[in-house]
Amino acid sequence: MNKKLILFALVALALLTYGLHQALVDAPTEETMGDIQRIFYYHVPSAFVAFICFFANLVASLAYLKWRSLRADAIALATAEVGVVFCTVVLVTGPLWAKPVWGIWWTWDARLTSTLLLWLIYVSYLLLRRFSMAGQTPLLASVLAIFGAVDVVFVYMSIRWFRTQHPQPVLGGGGSIDPAMKYALLINFLAFAVFGGLVVWVRYRLERFRQDIDQMHALRATSGQQNAERTA
Repeated sequence: MNKKLILFALVALALLTYGLHQALVDAPTEETMGDIQRIFYYHVPSAFVAFICFFANLVASLAYLKWRSLRADAIALATAEVGVVFCTVVLVTGPLWAKPVWGIWWTWDARLTSTLLLWLIYVSYLLLRRFSMAGQTPLLASVLAIFGAVDVVFVYMSIRWFRTQHPQPVLGGGGSIDPAMKYALLINFLAFAVFGGLVVWVRYRLERFRQDIDQMHALRATSGQQNAERTA
């Protein structure tokens, strides 16, 4: 196994372990919500990594549209898959947090609804990549990724543009947060970002390997057809 990949994995494991300790032990208990608030240290970083993945997917998709690069296409697919995983974590942890605090699992406000729509867009993206047999599938998926990126902006800005059930951001939004809570959050931001990067890297390598095999099969098929034509 690649030594850099092993080192990357060890760093991710160390950060995740330290982040877990910060979230569950060192961070103080929130006075109003109690221990359920500790979901915050996983809910918010998951959204952060999902946004990064979807932004990277947009950049890679635009690069594919311009240069038809297989590397860019592999990055687009890898970041979309990892982004959907982290967005799923957001959609699961959100209701788990909301039920004890709001008294409801779900409400159709702007932030929650647009996040669900974002998840559906990228799930559609992955279904298109998985089941479409058309030769232009990467091209169509790249166009769909642009629409997904527009919704990323809407999700991020929704609590600023509309009055929502969802609380205002605690970082960069005028909210206040205990320094120990802020430290735990930032550590988990870093840990989740490194872990997400690790998974994207592994998935990218697998996709490049698949592309190489497909190209090899295509060359063999073309060579076999040419040999058959010469024999005929």
